[in-house]
Amino acid sequence: FIANPFAQGGTGARMYRTGDIVRWRADGQLEYLGRADDQVKIRGFRIEPGEIASVLTHHPAVAQAVVIAHEDRPGHKHLIAYVIPADDESPDPATLRTHMAEKLPDYMVPSAVMVLDQLPLTVNGKLDRRALPTPDHTAGTVSRGPRTPAEEILCGLFAEVLGLTDVGAEDNFFDLGGHSLLATRLIARIRTTFGVELGVRTLFEAPTVAGLAQQVGGAGAARTALARAQRPETISLSFAQARLWFLHRLEGPSPTYNMPVTLRLTGHVDIPALEAALADVVARHESLRTVFPEVDGVPQQRVLPVREARPQLTVTPVDASELDAALAAAVRHTFDLETDIPLWAQLLRISAEEHALVLVVHHIASDGWSLRPLLGDVSTAYRERCAGRQPGWAELPVQYADYTLWQRDLLGDIEDPSSQISAQVEYWKQTLAGLPDRIALPTDRPYPPTASYEGDTISFEWPADLHTRLEELARQSGASLFMVIHAALAALLSRMGAGEDIAVGSPIAGRTDQALDDLVGFFVNTLVLRTDTSGDPTFRQLLNHVRERSLDAYAHQDVPFEHLVETLNPVRSLAHQPLIQVMLAWQNADHADLEFHGLVTDVLPIDTGTARMDLLFSLVEARASHGVSGVVEFRSDIFDRSTVVSLVDRLERLLDAVAADPDRRIGTIDLLAPAERERLLVEWNTTPDLDTRREAVSIPELFARQVQRVPDATAVVFADHTLTYTELDTASNRLARLLITEGIGPERIVALALPKSADMIVAILAVLKTGAAYLPIDPHYPTSRKEFMLHDAAPTLIITTSHLHTTLNTPTTPVLNLDTPPTTQRLATQHTTPVTDHDRLTPLHPHHPAYLIYTSGSTGTPKAVIVPHTGTANLTTTQAHRLTINDHSRILQQASPSFDATVME
Repeated sequence: FIANPFAQGGTGARMYRTGDIVRWRADGQLEYLGRADDQVKIRGFRIEPGEIASVLTHHPAVAQAVVIAHEDRPGHKHLIAYVIPADDESPDPATLRTHMAEKLPDYMVPSAVMVLDQLPLTVNGKLDRRALPTPDHTAGTVSRGPRTPAEEILCGLFAEVLGLTDVGAEDNFFDLGGHSLLATRLIARIRTTFGVELGVRTLFEAPTVAGLAQQVGGAGAARTALARAQRPETISLSFAQARLWFLHRLEGPSPTYNMPVTLRLTGHVDIPALEAALADVVARHESLRTVFPEVDGVPQQRVLPVREARPQLTVTPVDASELDAALAAAVRHTFDLETDIPLWAQLLRISAEEHALVLVVHHIASDGWSLRPLLGDVSTAYRERCAGRQPGWAELPVQYADYTLWQRDLLGDIEDPSSQISAQVEYWKQTLAGLPDRIALPTDRPYPPTASYEGDTISFEWPADLHTRLEELARQSGASLFMVIHAALAALLSRMGAGEDIAVGSPIAGRTDQALDDLVGFFVNTLVLRTDTSGDPTFRQLLNHVRERSLDAYAHQDVPFEHLVETLNPVRSLAHQPLIQVMLAWQNADHADLEFHGLVTDVLPIDTGTARMDLLFSLVEARASHGVSGVVEFRSDIFDRSTVVSLVDRLERLLDAVAADPDRRIGTIDLLAPAERERLLVEWNTTPDLDTRREAVSIPELFARQVQRVPDATAVVFADHTLTYTELDTASNRLARLLITEGIGPERIVALALPKSADMIVAILAVLKTGAAYLPIDPHYPTSRKEFMLHDAAPTLIITTSHLHTTLNTPTTPVLNLDTPPTTQRLATQHTTPVTDHDRLTPLHPHHPAYLIYTSGSTGTPKAVIVPHTGTANLTTTQAHRLTINDHSRILQQASPSFDATVME
């Protein structure tokens, strides 16, 4: 930004100087020639090398530094740093790269650091860039050279896939920046080069060149390579396309499966050249000129001739204030897949020098990894068309129709037990057996009968420090960063009530053959990753489990998700997706270099307002901050925005905790924010009765105070039977003293199998006065549930009636029947004075258990919950205050004694 000499009135106005060098053409247009500074553009990012050199010179071991962009082959630029040591220092390249990584985003960290004695200079004393030596390796570490032909070839393949100049035999693929997508590409190149078949698991277990070379020697023969095929008269849809076509027919045209890209173009746009460039790209990629008609009830691919598939570029004037609305409408364009090509383009003209280009591709013709070749080809074609030339790119080795035919031929017939798809389907049948139809997500609203797929998104970013610590955890565990995030998400969902059997979907590129690298098409597949969180494992144990499941899934990734759904045939519902409702995507596809001729390009964020899944977590390593950024797409018909925000916050909190201590159990990780903890422990737990809050009080003490305050007030009414507080006190004292003679006291449990009656209230109060805890057993419960509760709780005594005694299977537990003459006679002889600690077997403490109840068992097995006297005292005091209950109030008991609410009534 420099002073604006054209500003009218006043000073201080600024204008933006691009740093571009241009010249006027004869037609009055500006032609871009280059840069006036050293700024370079690598992988779509504008970089000022001087900023990197400045960071290097702040290291005490560096006196001078120069950073340049080195192009080892056309289109593959890398940053190289050259340093002069300070004094007698001998800086280590790896240490210097670590120093830069701590202060710069990863895309600005040079791939190599070379230490020189001095910088080469021209005769004029300026830096001679051409004389700078070519880097001998880019890993920044010392690694031996290859010793065998296999190692030599693999070093070259590692370097090619990772975009490096040189790789040593001991270099680790993942330490050099490798991830799951690049691993798939490397395996494909090994398949083509060596003619052998390796799995992704092999690379995880032997991630160095030397280690992988040993595995190549013993690998089996490679599968059939993808090549151009003889086209039959009708071409079926690929497995992935088939499901989208079915959904299109079921729901009708909708933007749910749109894949939009919106670019701001600053400068003069040559509209005819742009339109011709789009036509070039549609001609190059058959998938972009394929329609899907239905013939005799069966959909097929029909590739249109180039002359029939020229896309129309609609140019629409729009005011700057209306741009957001225009973009939102454009990205919701709908396709008729039977007649429309799956690419639609619109150019929004804001001014003569400002445009927004909207490209919308239907998912049936593209996937996330297709955006790089798509935008790269549009950029190349536009540059050539602006120069009056046709793009001179080489013909693609295969087209999408070839892939479709190859896929069906490779996988074989599901009915053939020896086919590849049959073997892989068998794995998935065993792996997903008994999978719940739907995990219980913490939704804000019930699922509607039919999903609307209206959605919203939230964005988030995790700091560089957390990113670094998670990467270190991944390295220690032999896992990928994706696996760490996946394990954390499974743990979070389990903690949020989703159960212990968590299925999460994960998109995988599906480009398992090298010929697919530069092709636009729908290759992505969805893996169902099932995680068992039972037994409260440590996070490290859970991560190991996730790693093994993920590697197994990668080895069986060829079965299309759509075919898996058809084969497993889960319960279908229009309310949610089958098998999975949550997806986790790790976006590590390459970025296209958007060098639109003479234009400054920026990607505009846009949201289609749809959601394909209940929750879709999409994460990427943030270039600018060296952290992790992400977007969560969620269904707005079942989730509030605030709920999803809290889920993301809890996920970050969980990741921060396990990065610090991966050996802690997932059930012990604190997921609450400080404000939430304050709300739970203080705000929602405030008891109006300050006396009760100051001192711990037992229920018998609270009842004694009530008897003293209103002895003749009605305490219990059942049918025509009424008890005052004095009468209730007397009856419960007699029974309590009898129970004490039976060995009942604090830390004991007494089961109460009684019908709802005044006797039940007397028995509850009597047990509490002994100091024991009562276990209410509803006589109407199924026999199996009553037996489970009695066996699990192991009560010291059961209080019941002679009739109900026959319904209880209690051969070893003592039983006291209240309605038998011996019991009645014994009660009549007991004292009625209040029971104190002097009478009890041991003193009663307010923190002793007051009662024991069991959950409903909706998760499969009922679980016991013990509540102490203090909790009940606070609850009853608070409820009495908030419901304005006084000594003359009558309260209807509407809950079973087995339910927590009964303590209030």
